[in-house]
Amino acid sequence: MKAVVLAAGEGTRIRPLSASLPKPMLPVADRPLVAHTVDAAIDAGADEIVLVIGYEAATVREYFGETYRDVPISYAVQDEQAGTAHAVNAASGRLDGPFAVLNGDNLYDPDAIARLFEEAPAVCAIEVDDPSNYGVLSTTDGTVTDIVEKPADPPTNLANAGAYAFPERAREWLEVPQSERGEHEITDVLAKVIDQYAVTPITLERWLDVGRPWELLEANEWKLGDLERRIDGDVSDEATLEGDVVVEEGATVRSGVVIEGPALIRSGATVGPNAYVRSATLIDEGAKVGHAVEVKNSVLSPGATVSHLSYVGDSVLGRDVNFGAGTTVANLRHDDASVKFTVKGERVSTGRRKFGVVAGDGVKTGINTSLTPGLKLEADARTRPGETVDRDR
Repeated sequence: MKAVVLAAGEGTRIRPLSASLPKPMLPVADRPLVAHTVDAAIDAGADEIVLVIGYEAATVREYFGETYRDVPISYAVQDEQAGTAHAVNAASGRLDGPFAVLNGDNLYDPDAIARLFEEAPAVCAIEVDDPSNYGVLSTTDGTVTDIVEKPADPPTNLANAGAYAFPERAREWLEVPQSERGEHEITDVLAKVIDQYAVTPITLERWLDVGRPWELLEANEWKLGDLERRIDGDVSDEATLEGDVVVEEGATVRSGVVIEGPALIRSGATVGPNAYVRSATLIDEGAKVGHAVEVKNSVLSPGATVSHLSYVGDSVLGRDVNFGAGTTVANLRHDDASVKFTVKGERVSTGRRKFGVVAGDGVKTGINTSLTPGLKLEADARTRPGETVDRDR
């Protein structure tokens, strides 16, 4: 079975991290987000992956090439992001026989994707507390009987998780009318399949739609939590590594460093001396953590640098960010309420008691900068020495 993986979108809700990098290519543990989806499809038996690309398409092509894990990779270009059915339709000329469709910005339970392929036609679903924000599935005797988009009065708590195994005939139904949102929705295709076939619901134990920066943190918490300890890099005898810590070949951990797993120190990264890294942290390729720096539950993207005497907690730093010495991230409100963050111009709750800063690519802070909780720094933003930054810039 061929698997269509949707990776064309920019990800406006996750900006500034997507300012020059497509959301599916953001780092989750040791690979881009979309690579976890592609791996799940290959492990489930996909004999070809069709990647639908658009925004910053060259980045996706460069990573996957023409083959990935000995499986052929082909590409379909969605020039206009006009919905999920529109995206799959862009790939239709490369399809023959039954096919799967997976979202490249979702994390799935890999075992469930294997069951999805086995039970085709099928759709992945997950039980949620508030299904009114999702497409909601109704089932009878183990078969899906209906799907309703974001109903005010949901008939069940079974939410559509955006993974499908379609019969070949579904290719004929990809040109669906625009929905009320002005998009061509894959759920309209699913509705047609439900009318014509017995569609099996595949219930997920775990699933994550990565749409906003704190969900990227959650994705890393998930995948870093799956690590098994491995030390291949250059680690000082005077460093302490506790728990499931991975230090890749080419990484350096200097004297006096304490790392409490789960943590991943990628090739080319350096930590220390006398630094403290803990609680689901990714130090990506070429990133640097300097003397007496503490990094907690954070993502440092490739090339990011946190200089000496700094603290970074519950934060995401984009590529080539440089935090000057003494930069301190505050990640907790004094009233202990959930931290808010600006998404598409609106302040929304992250649902997290602790959440720090999201810094776009190329941000630089002056020495002794203080950054307040839930702060967004756009790509290439600058701060002055000694400045307290308490609003987005």
